[in-house]
Amino acid sequence: MSSLDPVLLSRMLTGITLFVHIVFASIGVGVPLMIALAEWRGLRTGDSHYTLLARRWARGFVITVAVGVVTGTAIGLQLSLLWPTFMRVAGQAIALPLFLETFAFFIEAIFLGIYLYTWDRFKSKYFHLMLLIPVAIASSASAVFITTVNSFMNQPQGFTLKNGVMTDIHPIQAMLNPATPTKVSHVLASSYTLSAGVLMGLAAYSMLRGRNHPYFKKALKLTATCTIVFAISTVMIGDASGKFLAKYQPEKLAAAEWHFDTMTHAPFVYGGYMDENGDIKYALKVPYALSVLAGNLPSTEVKGLNDYPVDERPPLSIHYMFDLKITTGVLILVIPLLYLIRGRLPGRKPYPRWLLLALILVGPLAMIAIELGWMFAEVGRQPWILRGYMKVSEAATTSTSVGWMLVMFVILYLVLCFSAIKVLSKLFRNKDAVEEMKQLGMEGAESK
Repeated sequence: MSSLDPVLLSRMLTGITLFVHIVFASIGVGVPLMIALAEWRGLRTGDSHYTLLARRWARGFVITVAVGVVTGTAIGLQLSLLWPTFMRVAGQAIALPLFLETFAFFIEAIFLGIYLYTWDRFKSKYFHLMLLIPVAIASSASAVFITTVNSFMNQPQGFTLKNGVMTDIHPIQAMLNPATPTKVSHVLASSYTLSAGVLMGLAAYSMLRGRNHPYFKKALKLTATCTIVFAISTVMIGDASGKFLAKYQPEKLAAAEWHFDTMTHAPFVYGGYMDENGDIKYALKVPYALSVLAGNLPSTEVKGLNDYPVDERPPLSIHYMFDLKITTGVLILVIPLLYLIRGRLPGRKPYPRWLLLALILVGPLAMIAIELGWMFAEVGRQPWILRGYMKVSEAATTSTSVGWMLVMFVILYLVLCFSAIKVLSKLFRNKDAVEEMKQLGMEGAESK
């Protein structure tokens, strides 16, 4: 272990930590909103099925929050241990959002505890719903604050760097850098999409197993509708992100599209492979589409990779991450849309087996899309950790103990993920929704 490059090991450990954390963090951002929507609909319609949805989703949410806290803490620890030079230089500029993220989590945890233990305790049930509002806001705020740190790494501003020391630091300006609007909105929209997609998949799975109770049908329709709305917003923000890259990180967009020469009317390259001579084979080239993505017009000029030094170009492998992210995004939108359209067609049953299977796949596809998104963002920034100021190789630790840290954290993450899946499966397997309705006196809930 000690003979391996500490920079490579540090990148591996940080990457694995983010790989695990981002799924639980995204669920932690989106599920509170879904719980609030379900409980609000239950109160508005008087339908207890939606109230039960909120109860059950809230219990599962607690498990994901616990794992997210552990992996999130690991990220904070690793920033100091694995990237000491980066934290020494940039620590003052990003300290404010890191503090605010912790403060937001405290608010989320406090109100989540009150919310969970006060079901049926208030005369007005709307008061209980109001307790969830700080949870939903704080969970999204956590994502906003931590994403501004990543935005700062992509578009650093709000400081002056002299002899490796940051001076004249303006933390608010550092947070509100040009990357913040698109990155924050994309993170929030994709987190909401993932959460709705996972919950939709759970409802579809229950129906696939023959549970045709109205409770599951309502859960499926609510989550499918939310998935479509959030997926559309994610696609729209993704378009804005493409325009941001064209203006502020053109080298990343060029690498993603294997675009080497600066030109107008640039084609969008999808798929294919590049041979040893640099020729692109078997790719689908959509005329003018890259220029349209960059600036809405075919005449928009798109910078090519040849305008940048070879040692400052992102890896060309991000082309596949970009393409797969687009593909999964389209599927996440189309599958639930097909379910809703099919349900409105006369004589068509909206629950055929093949469609339920497809709906189940939306959750995993959303997870894949989020993983691809952060990999594209981070790998596409290479070789920089602080774009234009500090390279990854300059920021990493020189310790020879990173290898053992990598082994220990991998074991920790395996235990955490296995335990979370085991607990969640037992939590819902031991008490069926229909049985729980009987115990809570909801058997007479409306079936409309």
